[in-house]
Amino acid sequence: MGAEEIKTDMDISSWPSDLAHEQWVALPVSGARPSARYKHAAVVADEKLYITGGSRNGRYLSDIQVFDLRSLTWSSLKLKIEPSDDKSEENGLQEVLPGISDHSMIKWENELFLLGGHPKKSSDAMIVHFINLETHVCGVMDTFGAIPVARGGHSVTLVGSKLIVFGGEDRSRKLLNDVHVLDLQTMSWSVVEATRTPPAPRFDHSAAVHSERYLLIFGGCSHSVFFNDLHVLDLQTMEWSQPQVQGDLVSPRAGHAGISIDEMWYIVGGGDNNNGCPETLALNMSKLVWSTLTTLKERHPLASEGLSICSAVIDGEKYLVAFGGYNGKYNNEVFVMKLKPRDLSHPKIFQSPAAAAAAASVTAAYALAKSEKLEFPQIIDLNSNGVEKSVPQKDINIKINAIKEEKKALESSIVEVRAENSRMREKIDELKINHTELSKELQSVQGQLISERSRCFKLEAQIAELQKMLESLQTVENEVQILRRQKSALEQEMEELSSAQRQGAGGVWRWIAG
Repeated sequence: MGAEEIKTDMDISSWPSDLAHEQWVALPVSGARPSARYKHAAVVADEKLYITGGSRNGRYLSDIQVFDLRSLTWSSLKLKIEPSDDKSEENGLQEVLPGISDHSMIKWENELFLLGGHPKKSSDAMIVHFINLETHVCGVMDTFGAIPVARGGHSVTLVGSKLIVFGGEDRSRKLLNDVHVLDLQTMSWSVVEATRTPPAPRFDHSAAVHSERYLLIFGGCSHSVFFNDLHVLDLQTMEWSQPQVQGDLVSPRAGHAGISIDEMWYIVGGGDNNNGCPETLALNMSKLVWSTLTTLKERHPLASEGLSICSAVIDGEKYLVAFGGYNGKYNNEVFVMKLKPRDLSHPKIFQSPAAAAAAASVTAAYALAKSEKLEFPQIIDLNSNGVEKSVPQKDINIKINAIKEEKKALESSIVEVRAENSRMREKIDELKINHTELSKELQSVQGQLISERSRCFKLEAQIAELQKMLESLQTVENEVQILRRQKSALEQEMEELSSAQRQGAGGVWRWIAG
């Protein structure tokens, strides 16, 4: 399924009702468009799409563009300087909000917060800019605590009143996989000391939060490898894990965009420097199942790196809103997808025994806490005729006791699962020790093989020398045989000559005697 553009002669005021579900549509735009770009940041607020910064042909952009999802028109937001700022209004926009790319933007209450990125003027620590959506006043927030190092290509997710920053690439191109938290109420930074194996250092990944507890990290890249792995950080236990996922096969990618709506996490675009990813993915974060919503043609504007994706609610319907990106050329089109209404029933998180038991325990405890706070004599019910009838206190107590028993059973299950996890960890540690010992043995055997190979090479050289000596001995033996034959021939000639001489001497004597 591809993407289509809305007819320009349609009634713009009613465009949302004319869209099909789960199909990308390029919106027609009235008037001028902003500069095409990628690695910008985007947020939807009050049916308006806000675009900040980005990059184009190596140039950092500093403008704030606003797209009205009702009138389908673009406008430029004129910022004002924070009153406490000493900078002049003429230079305020450039000084307070410089050209920047690879940053993140989050809406909280009535303000936009811009975190990090690669600006024209680099800094050692991460800078947080703010834009007030009512007054259009902008400035730099004063933050405190363990401020993270400046970076770009990181992810920022909002959990309650806290922002969670993961990974990225610092200004010296060092890859990061650290986790930092910014409390928006105190504007103080803290470092998360997580346990277990974290994701490999990366940038241009995506992140989402599920159930206000689980931080999910997907994809991204290092300087040589593109990832398609999924990692989960439990924000209560601060433990990393890499759960098994099911469903459609997902190709490695970086520079993609992601947005979570309810229990679904939507992933759009990205690539691996050679090819763009044309599919729009959806991850059910409760079941950890990947599915493909739609696949576009190659070289489609949405099969780009550095694009943005947001969610919007218009007339009660939920939409994905995408903008920008680069796939060989810079894009500035706005695409929307109307989402199908989904069943919001929440299955047990992640479907693992420990997580299932924990989720069930939390549910039971929550139900128990609620039931204990109710004034049960005032609870009423309706019979089939609609007449009120009171619920007996005895029945309520029986239900409470049943919930308590179920809670105890679930807590017991949790203890058993934790014990099993502990045993598994011990086995893993033993396997690691065995692996280390086997690695040492392997290195020793490899060393012996190297020495044996060296000996073999020496023996082969000696054998070659001996073969040469044997060949030379054969030549000498041939020469000796020739000399022997020559000697034998000479001895035979000498015997013949000696015999002739003896015969000649006898004749002379006979002549003298006669």
